Amino acid sequence: MATVAEKLAESLELLKQLQDKENFVVLQGTKQLSRVHLTRLLNEGWLKEVLKGWYIASRPGMEGDTTDWYTSYWAFISKYCTSRLGNSWCLTAEQSLDLHSGNTTVPTQTIIRNPDGNNNVTLLLYGTSLFNLKAKLPESIYIHPEYGVRMYSLAEALVYVSPTYFRQNPISARTSLQMLKDESDIYGILADVGASTRAGRLAGAFRNIGREKIANNILAYMKRLGYDIREEDPFEDKVENLSPTPASPYVARLSLMWSEMRRTVIENFPVPNATPTDITELLKQLDDKYTEDAYHSLSIEGYKVSDELIEKVKSGNWDPKKEDKDTHNALVARGYYQSFQAVKATITKIIEGSDAGTAVDDDHGGWYFEMWQPLVAAGLYKPSAIVGYRNRPVYIRGSRHTPMNYEAVRDAMPEYFHLLREEKHPAVRAILGHFLFGFIHPYNDGNGRMSRFIMNTMLATGGYSWTIIPVEKRSSYMQALEKASVEGDIRDFTILIADLLKTTDTE
Repeated sequence: MATVAEKLAESLELLKQLQDKENFVVLQGTKQLSRVHLTRLLNEGWLKEVLKGWYIASRPGMEGDTTDWYTSYWAFISKYCTSRLGNSWCLTAEQSLDLHSGNTTVPTQTIIRNPDGNNNVTLLLYGTSLFNLKAKLPESIYIHPEYGVRMYSLAEALVYVSPTYFRQNPISARTSLQMLKDESDIYGILADVGASTRAGRLAGAFRNIGREKIANNILAYMKRLGYDIREEDPFEDKVENLSPTPASPYVARLSLMWSEMRRTVIENFPVPNATPTDITELLKQLDDKYTEDAYHSLSIEGYKVSDELIEKVKSGNWDPKKEDKDTHNALVARGYYQSFQAVKATITKIIEGSDAGTAVDDDHGGWYFEMWQPLVAAGLYKPSAIVGYRNRPVYIRGSRHTPMNYEAVRDAMPEYFHLLREEKHPAVRAILGHFLFGFIHPYNDGNGRMSRFIMNTMLATGGYSWTIIPVEKRSSYMQALEKASVEGDIRDFTILIADLLKTTDTE
């Protein structure tokens, strides 16, 4: 007779088969698992109920954690709506543009258009909801390649999106405008419905981002058809130096975020002191901060560290097999020390005349390697795990922001370092260098530590002090990064670091 553990293992094997097949496990009743397996997995915490009869994969001991839901969100919306409505639904033009433009933030409410909609709200997990709007569908439907949700095509969404979208979501709107290769896709839509007001708004929007040819062609085309067109710029401001045809929506989004956020950083950050020239003195200052920095940085990440452990690792009097019960934490501490030394070498290069952005671009892979090398040496990680960017999805616990897919990382990181190289203001390099590295999340693990290393490299070489984010400020720190990721507002994060810098300078 099978034991309880053996029965659970059997159920988990079936769940794994579903995960291998579908990536995101969304179960409707007993269509994919028997009642026995479903109940067993639910009771043991391996499944979480979203609605009556609808479940997502979960993890035991993670009750109240939003991560499982946010990672499964769009797969759930797709499967649930298709199960109930077949092909008679799609996202609104606004939410379609969000996804087209690479905005992966989970919305608090998803609105679907449905010709037979009841205008009712369905409550989902953790304050999210689904609104079934009675409204006709667009002429063409686009299926999102990753999430499977039904959406407006890019061209039709740009035509039908509300005027307020351009003001309230300028990054997504401008990214979408940049993605359109030419105006031919929207000609027919504008002409068939006589959308003269929408045509004028689109012409103004394209002119705002520097695509003058498309703006002029839209006006000329509609006037030839006999429409009186009045151009209107739907944005509240302008941005400079945009690439008219970015390689991907993620590249466009990064460029726009940098352009919009840098002004906030400069307005809320102190003026730097003179760039340091005495390398010996600077490195001594960094060494003096090492123990405190390692303690707080690793504690923010959730590792159990102590001053004693850090000093033991630093001095070389450390043998995890003989002395440390928690081998993993000791190895992580050793990796932090090795990485810290690699960062100091990069800082030296910058003070000696190397461009800060170029130096970090060249060396950050080495920082990451040193961070995890002790775990590879101990046989806990494969060597391939610490070389190159991630090749699988990652998620941030408790965050509505979902990092871009791993294929997009290959487009995003060259743009990230291009922006870092082009930026002349050291505070902007530090704040946005930290934030956008974490926003992209290029590695499987250690992105927070890498972000803080980048920030402090830019601070230390730009006339500021190396600044430690204390673990006691973890909640404010994470909330500020979440606000920047979800709302596009970098002010709280800027002020947090500026205030910590002032405290550091007065010590």
